[in-house]
Amino acid sequence: MEYVLMELQWQLCSETNLALFFPKPITLEKQQKCWALSDSIQKMPEVIEVVIGMNTLSVFIVPLTWAELTTFKDRLSDLLNDIPSKTIQGKHVEIPVQYGGKYGPDLAAMANDLNLSVEAVVDLHTKATYTVYFIGFQPGFPYLGGLSESLYFPRHAIPRTQVPAGSVGIGGEQTGVYPFESPGGWQLLGQTDTALFDLTKTSPTLLNAGDTLTFKAIDIHQ
Repeated sequence: MEYVLMELQWQLCSETNLALFFPKPITLEKQQKCWALSDSIQKMPEVIEVVIGMNTLSVFIVPLTWAELTTFKDRLSDLLNDIPSKTIQGKHVEIPVQYGGKYGPDLAAMANDLNLSVEAVVDLHTKATYTVYFIGFQPGFPYLGGLSESLYFPRHAIPRTQVPAGSVGIGGEQTGVYPFESPGGWQLLGQTDTALFDLTKTSPTLLNAGDTLTFKAIDIHQ
């Protein structure tokens, strides 16, 4: 694709780390290319780990000489000439949410700033089907694609020191759910009782890359 050839390039972040950033906007198609690239790169003998981000890849490698590193970077660059896509047929999960009030302390103010009613914000947030791009930040924390552009909203300039577990929020162009209590700067719309991480289960993480989910409004509190 043209944007791949013209804009994509590997950035050397350290002696043992290279990163790739797809140009905005964030799309599922680019994430699928990240998934495919990760599979190919992980097989290289120099590679220790490949970490997938939101339309980004970070490759951690064994220490190399400068000549070896240059050769390795050229091999990575060759992969950008024809990047395949990888489709993951994941499961679908519905997450029930209590919106607004003590569960979503930012909902009313955010709706006001967007010139929308609280009900309209909830409607836009619940009618979309989201795709899990990757899991990060906390065990089980899903970074989701598919948020309506009408709900794009910046994070808080000063993050909260304490965000309750199960909080459903929006940060920039993304929406997600906090599996655990933690500091955080996302705009909080509501809260769910659904556990996203449970060590007592064979697969502790409820969601994985490629899964889809929808939010269901249980109630809207004022």
